[in-house]
Amino acid sequence: MSSGMVTAAYIVAAILFIFNRAGLSRHESSKRGNILGITGMAIALIATILGPNAHNIGWIIIAMVIGGLIGVRLANKVALTEMPELVAILHSFVGLAAVLVGFNSFIAHDVFSDRIMDNIYLTEIFLGIFIGAVTFTGSIVAYGKLCGKIASKPLMLPNSHKLNLLALLISFILLFLFVKTTATGLQVFVLLMMTIIALEFGWHLVSSIGGADMPVVVSMLNSYSGWAAAAGFMLSNDLLIVTGALVGSSGAILSYIMCKAMNCSFISVIAGGFGTDGILVDDEHSLGNDRETTADEVAELLKNSHSVIIAPGYGMAVAQAQYPIHDITAKLREKGINVRFAIHPVAGRLAWSYECIIS
Repeated sequence: MSSGMVTAAYIVAAILFIFNRAGLSRHESSKRGNILGITGMAIALIATILGPNAHNIGWIIIAMVIGGLIGVRLANKVALTEMPELVAILHSFVGLAAVLVGFNSFIAHDVFSDRIMDNIYLTEIFLGIFIGAVTFTGSIVAYGKLCGKIASKPLMLPNSHKLNLLALLISFILLFLFVKTTATGLQVFVLLMMTIIALEFGWHLVSSIGGADMPVVVSMLNSYSGWAAAAGFMLSNDLLIVTGALVGSSGAILSYIMCKAMNCSFISVIAGGFGTDGILVDDEHSLGNDRETTADEVAELLKNSHSVIIAPGYGMAVAQAQYPIHDITAKLREKGINVRFAIHPVAGRLAWSYECIIS
């Protein structure tokens, strides 16, 4: 396949990815959006494999088959309620891939005749590895907290935010050294030091946030993984740049929407709970205290109501409550009670499929 055909295929794939994001914005069109995304990815993979720059195609196909089999197995094995933790662990793979691509790009790159262009390229390598490493360990911690393998309580080390700032400052200094030096040995040492710091930084960043806020954190990690995937700059792959930018920007926008809905600071999510005690929800905007009740009291309350709004959330999803809710809804509507459903902008995303069943 010629370079022109590959470029044309990438343009088509990029357009399909944009339509995929548009379709996923509403659950009524989400199925169509997924189909468009799958189609775009298939076109991109075929064009890349058959393109003029592809080598060792046999190994690529073997890797794709192995990865595809693992993906199908996980998709069939994981329950819908376990989807957030699956997404989190998949983000870690994206981060790890960005780290490996960055190191490979450094090993294989030729020094540009223009020093400015060489500095830009080295900066891209450094940032790609840094973001990928943060995404890798941060996503693993998020996965552990969601599945209960790591305590959901936020980790509050002494001067934790100062430690985060120190890690960023040291990384900036290492970036300066990495770009300015021409000694390969020193550059490798700096990259390894930065990678260790970034891995620790990602772990501490997410560990400092409570497990209840992990859906927002996972969305933010999704954004990080997108920017890490934009390492297409290093691979000279325009489609990877577009895809990474789409994922990165949409993940950041979704995180902002979720933070706004939960009355928590978007900056706190990015900065690992900065300015909080690890719980991102603002107490000043709390909607009140919880009140214990019994099944009989709830049944009596529902029976005497004129209008009922049910907001499915993560707890209802885990309890597999869609069928009892369906029966309750049918009985209430038979009595002329107006029953409607509200979807929580964060926890309720898991319950969209249940809402479809009930409605």
